[in-house]
Amino acid sequence: MTGISNRATILKISLFALLLTAQAQTFAQSGVSPAPNRTPKDGGGPYDRLVIRGITVIDGTGAAPEGPMDIVVEHDRIIDVVSVGVPHVPIKEKGRPAKGTREIDGTGMYLMPGFVDTHVHYGDAKKAPEAEYVNKLWLASGVTTVRGVPAGPLDWALRERDRSAKNEITAPHIYVYQPTFTGDGWKTQATLTPELGRQWVQFVAGKGVDGVKFFGGDPDVVAAILDEAKKYKLGSLAHLGQESEPRLTARDATRLGLRTVTHSYGLFESLLNNTALQDYPTDQNYSDEQMRFGEVARNWNKIYPRGSDQWNALIAEWVKAGTVLNPTMVIYSAGRDLERAYTYEWHEKYTLPSLMQYYQPNRENHGSFWYNWTSEDEYAYKRYYRVWEDFLEDFNNAGGHVTTGTDAGFIYQTYGFAFIQELELLRECGFTPLEVIRSATLYGAEELQSPKQPDVDFGIIRPGKRADMLVVDQNPLANLKILYPTGWMRLNDQTGKVERVGGIKYTIKDGIVFDNQKLLADVAAMVAKQKEAIKGPVVLQGVPRSYQAK
Repeated sequence: MTGISNRATILKISLFALLLTAQAQTFAQSGVSPAPNRTPKDGGGPYDRLVIRGITVIDGTGAAPEGPMDIVVEHDRIIDVVSVGVPHVPIKEKGRPAKGTREIDGTGMYLMPGFVDTHVHYGDAKKAPEAEYVNKLWLASGVTTVRGVPAGPLDWALRERDRSAKNEITAPHIYVYQPTFTGDGWKTQATLTPELGRQWVQFVAGKGVDGVKFFGGDPDVVAAILDEAKKYKLGSLAHLGQESEPRLTARDATRLGLRTVTHSYGLFESLLNNTALQDYPTDQNYSDEQMRFGEVARNWNKIYPRGSDQWNALIAEWVKAGTVLNPTMVIYSAGRDLERAYTYEWHEKYTLPSLMQYYQPNRENHGSFWYNWTSEDEYAYKRYYRVWEDFLEDFNNAGGHVTTGTDAGFIYQTYGFAFIQELELLRECGFTPLEVIRSATLYGAEELQSPKQPDVDFGIIRPGKRADMLVVDQNPLANLKILYPTGWMRLNDQTGKVERVGGIKYTIKDGIVFDNQKLLADVAAMVAKQKEAIKGPVVLQGVPRSYQAK
């Protein structure tokens, strides 16, 4: 597939854009199950009065933890956050908030705002045929808000967003961003002009989307889309396709009004040194995905270095403009170590066989580009990540906002688990643990809500805010790994045995308290059911295996 082009007046649509459009059509036509209605078994509440007692609060702003605190929630709102003493001293009962309809003893535990995954897609019939599977993995990993880019077909995504907002389903809150020149009811046009771009924005705004996404294109068309989107108070995000970058780098796009740069595409191209274009091999073919993804990493030593005037100027420009970087480092991390990615400990129990099959080397499955992945490819990716992470650290230190997104469902990245990996990768960049949590909570909320309102309604622990929160029984600032749904191993010196600790104990969304182990058990049952239905052996990483009991 190739982009549509007609000199400087027609928008190029990247291969990825076409693939996502095809994915959305497949999703709509193949009977992928929307989430079932929520039942009391899925979570308790919201309550007339929920009180969490004696917990330590990490509020999402980057402030130091504070505790013990009592948190009072009425229905879907935080009503009070009360200091009830000092560490290592018994709490005096006098003066504490009144008893609740439900109470949670938070002694020795930590409370944070719910996580925000700002780059997601649901599966499709080929990969993950039930929305329930994806939703419960997100919630089990503490994710209470997601931004679909796209989540799925437009009308389907809008319906699921509204159902989630009413808590009719067990799911995070959903923001709907629509890729350019797509949408249920939109008539495809061959010639894409600035005026058509404005008409498309008006169309999706009328549908009720929260923002727009584009994959590059001719600058005049992109400028028109971004200008029109601002009139409707829509957010904007761009995956800048490599075939558009000669005329639309990340710097170019943000100067036209783009708010969020996702992935790393366009960033390195904004800093190319001694050349205006990436020097591809003479046999480069964008439609060959190993060439496409493999050559991305070869830019690691072709840009102005860290600390140069050009490097610092780009950071200063973006900080001043309020540009948001949404790197989604986790989705490309398999490029650094493919064997690690396909042997993650959670795959066996929590990754659907259909997903594992999709991830196998396959020229027709997007992101399954391991046709002949070599140590040279991994070397390039490891060097690329060092430079990319240096830029993100410097941008963060200069006051720029970096948010957390995953793009899971591709490249061996399982929903939910990938989000915690993204937190670890931000730590690898040099972010402090408190900065990591801020990126995953408050900064994500600000990115999503700022196009329409000056203050956030979630992503921070404050009276009056939405009761989207996490309760964990270990200190996440000491070890982010304890946030994985399966927890983490630790030697118990009292017993001499290795045990599992952590895992988020409760995810609270709109005051509804979800038991994360119950969510995880539901996911495991879905995986087991699909395995039972598979007849005969399957081939994973080139090795035949059977899911049937011996």
